[in-house]
Amino acid sequence: MVIQKEKKSCGQVVEEWKEFVWNPRTHQFMGRTGTSWAFILLFYLVFYGFLTAMFTLTMWVMLQTVSDHTPKYQDRLATPGLMIRPKTENLDVIVNVSDTESWDQHVQKLNKFLEPYNDSIQAQKNDVCRPGRYYEQPDNGVLNYPKRACQFNRTQLGDCSGIGDPTHYGYSTGQPCVFIKMNRVINFYAGANQSMNVTCVGKRDEDAENLGNFVMFPANGNIDLMYFPYYGKKFHVNYTQPLVAVKFLNVTPNVDVNVECRINAANIATDDERDKFAGRVAFKLRINKT
Repeated sequence: MVIQKEKKSCGQVVEEWKEFVWNPRTHQFMGRTGTSWAFILLFYLVFYGFLTAMFTLTMWVMLQTVSDHTPKYQDRLATPGLMIRPKTENLDVIVNVSDTESWDQHVQKLNKFLEPYNDSIQAQKNDVCRPGRYYEQPDNGVLNYPKRACQFNRTQLGDCSGIGDPTHYGYSTGQPCVFIKMNRVINFYAGANQSMNVTCVGKRDEDAENLGNFVMFPANGNIDLMYFPYYGKKFHVNYTQPLVAVKFLNVTPNVDVNVECRINAANIATDDERDKFAGRVAFKLRINKT
């Protein structure tokens, strides 16, 4: 025999719900007395307080092993890469001599990029260093901060300095300047105490024929040892990377010319096929003339 459960009215349900929330007879709130709620809150307060303290202690211990100035792990940056300026998409430097807009963007980028190299700024912020030797600034037990940097003056870039240049780095005449810079690697002694320089060639035989003549600033694409080592962004506040400017004089117009520039240094490998930017950079140069 099935006994049907008595159906409660809406009022009864509301009354039962109100009694569950607060029972005036037993002084229980949502089924628990004040003492029970106090014990639960105390438990979670202690539990989460312990977790917070443990997390804070763990982070503090980890931060004691990390330097504010030098990355703990930088093994992937053992070999510095090269990059060009002006910075373009896909490393394509395309110039239409008769179209000012095609090369004015490059000129604006170079003006901004070379501004910190102005001789007046370099004289104000950086030191005149002795060429041919590393500019080492050891801490010797006391934090030597900030590190001083050697001057690299814009005038060292000769015809590519852009100073008083009506040709706008040669872009308005089809003789553009492209700047090569080495990526920064902290505490890296580039050159292994030997002279180093940048050289550029056409990647293929036809590129070499179409590339024509070019000149480099500083002469022979030399990079001096005095700009190394680099101590990091926070230590080396006013550090300016040495540059090599390449001025292409008579590139065959209206054809793509693939150029590859390499750093020739005793301790920089440039033949790693797995890393196309290790010690080298390849870019496309095209000068359009009508």
